[in-house]
Amino acid sequence: MSEYQIVEHENETLLRDGTIKLHGPQAFEGMRKAGRLAAMILDEIAPLVQPGVTTASIDDKVRELTLEGGAVPATLGYRGYAHSSCISINHVVCHGIPSEKTFKDGDIVNIDVTPLLDGWHGDSSRMYLVGDVPLKARRLVDVTHECLMIGIAQAKPGNRVGDIGAAIQAYAESNRYGVVREFCGHGVGRLFHDAPEVVHAGRAGTGPLLRPGMFFTIEPMINLGKPPVKLLSDGWTAVTRDKSFSAQFEHSIGITEDGCEIFTLSPKGLHKPPYA
Repeated sequence: MSEYQIVEHENETLLRDGTIKLHGPQAFEGMRKAGRLAAMILDEIAPLVQPGVTTASIDDKVRELTLEGGAVPATLGYRGYAHSSCISINHVVCHGIPSEKTFKDGDIVNIDVTPLLDGWHGDSSRMYLVGDVPLKARRLVDVTHECLMIGIAQAKPGNRVGDIGAAIQAYAESNRYGVVREFCGHGVGRLFHDAPEVVHAGRAGTGPLLRPGMFFTIEPMINLGKPPVKLLSDGWTAVTRDKSFSAQFEHSIGITEDGCEIFTLSPKGLHKPPYA
């Protein structure tokens, strides 16, 4: 069986069967709309991330904005998950569960949203700074965004998936940060999680060949300390083993004939904090 599957009809039922889907213009348009909605949601919640605000209230706002945009939160009910977003604070690497926990001055926060709009998943996450954040943590956030964009620069036809991870790893480690291996980017589109897996560390020149029509996320998780993480007893929340701060940014992209298109760019230019 071929490693790639050309999607002839964008409304056909697709299976997660290990093949890498190659999409046409109609799919690109669907992903643009879903990605734009995800970015708009992350824009709108920026002024709400303040000391004393609960993560549950942010999740409620994400759900409200998603429904107003004509979509549904893809995470709601996904493998039993009961919320519309993931909200990860400080040493939480990913999949933090919204609750009555409040933001505190000095926190760094990742908020991850995925509106499902007309069958397409707009998957994106962004970091937020709460109050007066120490320079060391702000630097981590800045470098993590730079890692994302360095990885995206490698996303072009003729390169391989490993080129993305190798570039991210080299830059992160040059700043003495750890790169999480346990979680990775993934194929996206009509399916929430699909092939290929995009690990944010590795060897250049390895992995699947990048071809026009591929959709996937790049979402590096970078730790202030060492790379290892552990999963908490709730089955979702992943934290750094050494309790160091962690940061993450995520974009959904599509490979084009001469590079890639980022579907989840901020309409307001709020790509990374501070969001004045």
